[in-house]
This record gives sequence, structure tokens and C-alpha cells, in this order.
Amino acid sequence: MAKLALEELAGSVDGIAKVHHAVSGRVFTGLRFAGLGKATKPVQTTHDIISTGIYRAVGVTARTMGEAAGRTVDVPLEVAPSETVRGAALLGVLQGLRGDALDAEGSMLASPMTVRHNGAAVAIEKTALAATYPNATGRIVIFLHGLMETEHAWRIGGRPSYAERLPGDIGATCVQIRYNSGRHISHNGAELADLLTKLVREWPVDVESLALVGHSMGGLVVRSACYRASGERQPWVRKVTHVVSLGSPHTGAPLERIVHYGSAALVRLPETRPFGRLLRRRSAGIRDLRQGSLVDADWTDLDIDSLRRVATQEVPLLDGALHFFVTACIARSPRNPLGRLIGDGLVMVPSASGRSRSRRIGFRDEDGMHLPGANHFTLLNNEAVYDQLVRWLQTSPAKELTA
Repeated sequence: MAKLALEELAGSVDGIAKVHHAVSGRVFTGLRFAGLGKATKPVQTTHDIISTGIYRAVGVTARTMGEAAGRTVDVPLEVAPSETVRGAALLGVLQGLRGDALDAEGSMLASPMTVRHNGAAVAIEKTALAATYPNATGRIVIFLHGLMETEHAWRIGGRPSYAERLPGDIGATCVQIRYNSGRHISHNGAELADLLTKLVREWPVDVESLALVGHSMGGLVVRSACYRASGERQPWVRKVTHVVSLGSPHTGAPLERIVHYGSAALVRLPETRPFGRLLRRRSAGIRDLRQGSLVDADWTDLDIDSLRRVATQEVPLLDGALHFFVTACIARSPRNPLGRLIGDGLVMVPSASGRSRSRRIGFRDEDGMHLPGANHFTLLNNEAVYDQLVRWLQTSPAKELTA
């Protein structure tokens, strides 16, 4: 983390230097047109030499310190930062912003997808699972967090999470998963599919059913995993009975669209180009939220910064399972124009219900719930949402699908 922080500092110094030189270049050009002519040339040359030297010295120093920190910093801790609430939260944010780059670099900050219990990773093998879940049942409910979150996010407000309450109410065993949300959604979907294959195989008792619950990006990762597993005929996917998405941007998130077009505008001018390039460093996971991209085909061999790039493949809902969704809106009244503009603050109501002007994911209206006067993160821990979740998970897929 020390190495990463100093490397980012060096990168920001390079960006500031480019802005400085772009602005000063326009100033000296203006002075020449104002009548000073060639007299400005020696001054500009001296200015450029001095400023370039200073910026380079600061950048090299930061990078050198970063390399040294990466090799020498070793703080003895009783508990790994990733197993604490605050440490996990910091890692979650870092991974959400730069997780794909960290993964490509082989950084230890790019942790793999894991089952988590009380913050610690659980090995997916029978002995470890039996010790962690001594009262394991054949009915499993999987929980996946959203972008820049961890499994601790489900306890927002300090209240018991859905996963902590469900075993006593419906007799299911709840498993929470942590993943690197900066990676492509399709990559996390593939990793989730493989993880569930191992989990079902190593579970202490025979698995009768699986229910998958995802908040925000987590709902998209779930759909991606189901689609991949269905295509590859992985056995676990036949056990999926319920899929629930809480505030998931199935047809895209407006904030990512704004950043996408905004960065394209900023890179056009030298004075703002570093800011545009900074925005373009956002992770692959964030970029996938622009249109709710779930498969490799949506980004492989494509210009990710192209303004005309569109999602190339629609992913259907998993056959044989019940699909439910929850939407939220900051405004209480459906007539309030603010609600139509910002939705729950991050995701619009139509997107969370799988609709846009040109797309329909396939959710049934009767399988949705709307929460007025709530924001995106309210869905992580809300009494009304929990009550509805209990009702949904107690619904028999066979009866519903037949009806």
C-alpha cells in the first residue's frame, strides 16, 4: 500500500507538470502575439528547464521511495488488514478503483475471490467448511457485495446483516463472498462460477438448493456467473432456485456514462488532458457498469474509450430459477422530478428493474419491490427489504414457474 501510494503521487506530479506546461505554453504564445516576439523565447526556455527539472526530481523521488517502501515496510500486526473491517474497506475501495491494474501487476492487494466468515478467508474444502459452518444445511444463500464494497457492507448502520438473520428465519446457511470489484464483471462471473462448483462439491452436506443475492454490481456478477455456468453445463447452476438483485444497474449506470463522455471531452485540450487521462484510468469493473456488460465479448478487442462502443451481447435470465429485483429512489413521490433524474443516487429505477428505452432484461413486474425515500446503500440493510427477501426465498420455484 505504501508503494502504491507513492507511485500514485509520482503519477499525479507528472499530470500536474503537463497541465503546467500546457498553460505556460499558451501564456508565452499570447505574449509573443502581444508584441514581445522572440524576446519571450529565452524566458520560456529557462522556465521549461527549471520546472521540468523540479517535477522530474519530485516524481523520481516518489517512485524511488515507493520501490524502497515496497521492499522494506513490514509492520507487525496481530490481524491482517484484510481481516479487519477498516482494512477490508480500504482494500475494497482500492480494488474498485484500480483492481484490474493491480491484478495484472500481480499485486498482493488484488485479492482473489474468497468465501469470508468474520472477515477471514475460508478454505473451500470439507474440513474447513464444516468447522466454519457447524450447522450447515443443504439450502445455501450466497451474498455478493457491490462495487468498492466488502461483505462488511451488509452490516451498514451496525445492524445484523441479512446473512446473520436468515438462518433463524428460513433455516438456510448463508455464505458471504468477497471479490475484487475492479476486475471485469465477466472475469468475476467466471471466478464465481468456478468457486460455486468447488463449494457445492466440498459442502459438508448434500446441497439441495442455491439462492444468489447481489447488491449493485454483485447482482450483475451473479447473472454473469449463471450465464457462463449454464453454457458450460456446470452442475451447481441446476441447483439455483432464486436470484435476487438489489439496486443492480442491469441496463447501465448514468454516472459511468457521464464519466465516459466527460473524459473524452477533457482529453481534447492539453490543459485538461491529464484530468481526462486520470478518469480513463478507472477500473474495468467501473467501465462495465456503463451498459451493464456481463460477457467478454462486450470489451474484448474493442476500443474501450470509443464513444460509439455498445454492449454486444444480451444475457438472458437463468431458466428454472425465480428472479427478483429491488429498486430504490431518493424521492418518496413518483411524481418528484428529482427521483427521475438521480434514482437512488447511483442507479436509476428503470435500470434496476431491467429496463431501458431499447432493452428488456426479462423481470416480471410482480417480482419486483420499490423502496421510496431510500438511497443505493439503504438496500444493504433495510427491514422492509429483509421482510420481502424472506418471503421471496420461501417461494417455491416449481409452483411459481408453473403458474
